[in-house]
Amino acid sequence: MSKRLCLSCMNLPEDVKRLSDSECEELCVQLRRTIIKTVLLNGGHLSSNLGTVELAVALHRVFSSPYDKMIWDVGHQSYAHKLLTGRAGRFESLRKEGGLSGFLKPSESEHDAFISGHSSNSVSAALGIAEAMRLKGVTKHKAIAIIGDGALTGGLAYEGLNNAGKSGGNIIVILNHNEMSISKNVGALAKHLTVIRGSRAYLETKKKVKELLNQTPLIGAKLERFLKSSKSALKQLLYHSTMFENLGFAYIGPVDGHSISELEEAFRIARRIDKPVLIHVITVKGKGFRPAEKNPGAYHAVPSCGYKRDNPLNIVHDSYSEHFGKTLVSLAEDDPNICAVTAAMKHATGLQHFSARYPERFFDAGIAEQHAVAFSGALAKGGMLPVFAVYSSFLQRAYDQLFHDAAIDKLHIVIGVDRAGLVGEDGETHQGLYDIAMLKTIPNTAIYSPSCMAEVDLCLKTALYSETGIACVRYPKGGEERAEENNHVTDEYKLCYNSSDTLAISYGRAVNNIYEAMKNSGHAFDVLKLVKVYPLSEEVFKLCEKYKRIVIFEEGCKTGGIGEYILAELALRDYKGGFKIIAVGDGFVPQSSVSAALKKYHLDAISAEAEVNQLTVNNVEVTPLA
Repeated sequence: MSKRLCLSCMNLPEDVKRLSDSECEELCVQLRRTIIKTVLLNGGHLSSNLGTVELAVALHRVFSSPYDKMIWDVGHQSYAHKLLTGRAGRFESLRKEGGLSGFLKPSESEHDAFISGHSSNSVSAALGIAEAMRLKGVTKHKAIAIIGDGALTGGLAYEGLNNAGKSGGNIIVILNHNEMSISKNVGALAKHLTVIRGSRAYLETKKKVKELLNQTPLIGAKLERFLKSSKSALKQLLYHSTMFENLGFAYIGPVDGHSISELEEAFRIARRIDKPVLIHVITVKGKGFRPAEKNPGAYHAVPSCGYKRDNPLNIVHDSYSEHFGKTLVSLAEDDPNICAVTAAMKHATGLQHFSARYPERFFDAGIAEQHAVAFSGALAKGGMLPVFAVYSSFLQRAYDQLFHDAAIDKLHIVIGVDRAGLVGEDGETHQGLYDIAMLKTIPNTAIYSPSCMAEVDLCLKTALYSETGIACVRYPKGGEERAEENNHVTDEYKLCYNSSDTLAISYGRAVNNIYEAMKNSGHAFDVLKLVKVYPLSEEVFKLCEKYKRIVIFEEGCKTGGIGEYILAELALRDYKGGFKIIAVGDGFVPQSSVSAALKKYHLDAISAEAEVNQLTVNNVEVTPLA
């Protein structure tokens, strides 16, 4: 490989503009190899990134980042962009503690124009940036949103498109469509007409004709309306652009997303058009890596060292997500009212089993968590038992629907809150630390946080058949660890009694670390495992009142968490003992391994033992929220 094509040696992104066509092709091969090698080792998003390599190269050849602002929706398709913007030398650190983020992160590079991690926000962000540039007098450069057809299922995308189309702003939207094939002839003719319509001569002529018709009395306006209407049927036939043009966009496409020359041509046309432009690009997910091309959904995201030839579906078989999905299938065998709902995360939440077994009761809402919750509420209104499995961080988007479309009418829906707690390498945008604080504010809501897979089974049954409102069962990313320390399965609470005046309280995955700390500690303390964490029973508060010191270990945010909930209730009861909360404090938690994060926030077994020993050995009188 020549120095001219060495990613770590090039002056990027400027040098990309100087490459020949053959060098661009070689560069794309190198980008794919780097992405595949790194993602299979470190984990991350694979299929989507392999599909956008040529797109990223063409963008940086035609536009000039950071002056032209590129906003990659979700950010999970931006790895080639990262490599082309001076981060190749650090790419091996992708998703590692202190390394490159797996998503867009402005603090990481000036070429990351807007923070991203969740979907469908790119058009809104690009429009805001375009309007800011206009107000600052910057007219030369563009704001570019790159959004996939999956993200286009999210309602926020349409809110952005609606406003962008009528803005007249300096914005380009690139629709990366990877679920479509094009007839060669139709695609070629549409491309030919697009080139003509985007040429400078055509645009100038069109403007002069319009001015002339407007100056022609009696028939001018009528003739202009006729010419416009006569084109609409042909447009619809050739490239189905009616919706986007009706929203106010100039439509370009479809364009072969793996042809750099076609992409560059479309981008240059878009630069000349003085109105919002939508470019329809067709790509192949997983391109260049055969397993991902054959099964792009399964290779959407892979765990670190996750590719195994004997596991072609790339599924972690012993994860909480898989266990939850299989348990739901077994319950549905005896209950025809149970329905499963996902927001475009069938494999990730373990619902592929339900989909295969009961397709008529399985619903994929697309990347639309708000719709999924409102839809689940309506299923419940119709007498069904809906179970919506969703990542904790994605559930945040549906707060309004949980409140208005379920809780107020006391509708019974079950939420499987996946990836609850620390999630590790996905970092700030995906940490599941806030669901409890959020859900506690919604009346008629119960929250369960099982500490082992056996408790997942029990809590899911309880949520389905013993609760009447919103019932949430939260569980962590990954699999079960040290469950042997936790030998009492319950859906309420369990006290491990050592005749101590110090009580350690915990729930979820963290409680197993507290059990281990208790076993290894030379100083006795009692452990209270909470499984139903909200609302707590009167018995739990009476039990707490008996202790001189209480320490809560919480794999969640401190503000609004279970620790503060217990403290507030005890304060009302005039509790005089000491109280300390070990939890994740203010701010956002960056990427790292889960084990490193647990240690950092003193939620691992060794740290928990040290925290309790410090209190008991020194007979420390801790103060509230110390």
